[in-house]
Amino acid sequence: MSFSMDYFSLKGKVAIITGGNQNLGLGYAVAYAKAGADLYIPHYTDDVSEVKALVEAEGRSVAFIQGDLSDNNHVKAVVEGCLKEYGRIDILVNNAGSNHFEDVRTFPDEQYKRVVDLNLNSCYYLGHEVAKVMIEQGTGGKIINIGSVLSFTADTMCPSYVVAKHGVIGLTRYFANDLGKYNIQTNALCPGFIKTEINADLSDNKEFYDKITNRIPHGRWGEAEDLMGAAVFLASRASDYMNGWYISVDGGFATTL
Repeated sequence: MSFSMDYFSLKGKVAIITGGNQNLGLGYAVAYAKAGADLYIPHYTDDVSEVKALVEAEGRSVAFIQGDLSDNNHVKAVVEGCLKEYGRIDILVNNAGSNHFEDVRTFPDEQYKRVVDLNLNSCYYLGHEVAKVMIEQGTGGKIINIGSVLSFTADTMCPSYVVAKHGVIGLTRYFANDLGKYNIQTNALCPGFIKTEINADLSDNKEFYDKITNRIPHGRWGEAEDLMGAAVFLASRASDYMNGWYISVDGGFATTL
């Protein structure tokens, strides 16, 4: 048996992590830097100081591009920018996303489109562009789409997010089937309820927090650190024979009634 812990190393790899400057994306970025990868981070919000400091503290390089991933021209600029910076792309993490909560009777069409465009359609367009690069490189690659516990369940007041995250699983399987012959594996990482700044309004709502927590066998909401090991696994040689599937990191939420 040739297996070693080196199978989990990302040394020498270049990873694009969309939205990698904040919340869960920041956790993925730090995990990949610790595993040895250099990073290219497309971001929408302005502040990149924290992720820059954390990645560079691991002795890795990080570069940035700011813009809206629902714009196809920006998607192409992301790929071109990464190639200009590093000359290759080995890993893509489609993490960027947003949500909108509103009663079904008043949910705006423009919010439905915006959330689906960012959470689902950008995964296809960026994955499509990156796949072409990986095929030409001839060395394989990893595409990791970020799903959700709502890829398998539904909640009220967020139709666009539920539709998008269900779609991420289908898109993952499509890419897996089309790209597997090029040694490109596509899988999904599906977080459960994770405490972050972006969902503080939910976790600070005691009634909602208790309702969710009572359904989690682990008895707590997750932290960004809970996702880091699975994220590295899906990007590494250790997952080379996993293709078209998903890992749910939800404390057991989706297994309960």
